[in-house]
Amino acid sequence: MTTTRRLSATKQRALEILVRLKKLYPEAPCTLDYDTPVQLMVATILAAQCTDERVNTVTPALFRRFPDAAALAGADLSELEELVRSTGFYRNKAKNIQAACRIIMEKYGGEVPRSMEDLTSLPGVARKTANVVSAHAFGVNLGVTVDTHVKRLSYRLGLTKNTEPVKVERDLMKLLPQPDWENWSIRLVYHGRAVCNARNPQCDRCALADLCPSAPLAALPAKKSLKESRTTS
Repeated sequence: MTTTRRLSATKQRALEILVRLKKLYPEAPCTLDYDTPVQLMVATILAAQCTDERVNTVTPALFRRFPDAAALAGADLSELEELVRSTGFYRNKAKNIQAACRIIMEKYGGEVPRSMEDLTSLPGVARKTANVVSAHAFGVNLGVTVDTHVKRLSYRLGLTKNTEPVKVERDLMKLLPQPDWENWSIRLVYHGRAVCNARNPQCDRCALADLCPSAPLAALPAKKSLKESRTTS
């Protein structure tokens, strides 16, 4: 099979997976609580190697005390560290948040920048954070957010042969419609938590099993292909 035909077949399978994920998880909102782009940026920085649930317990007090870039830029660093301590790696996170907010104040007039280049120039903001902020704060999908769930499931589903997040993102951007880049990531996270667990994937009850090259053959007969589902509905 030529590279072009192989990509076409993989893209078709990716689109079928997307259709099923939308049916399984109709709602795909951002799971971080925030009111402004700055707050979303901060929450996303805090979410690194920490659950969104934990971040959402920390940010109400944090944002009451330091609601915007100006306040965070001028915050006492030790107080800021204490407020975010329970998210882990708190010293580095607090330092990056303050440094990013100082740049936002000095260079961008207190507003979070919108381009990928400008976003990723901020301390603590890599492509993952930039993609989340751009999609949810500004409604623009600059790329595909790749966290551990997205990386793992995209590999298991045979949509990438890469494990480096930037390369996984590049592969997914070729396969998926741009308007769905961010909600793809959120839905894969949901599916990874609910069904495709890292240690014990439940292939026998997975609605994607017949599309997944990693699923045991025994799991496949119980699943209808998308084409079969359409003809019988």
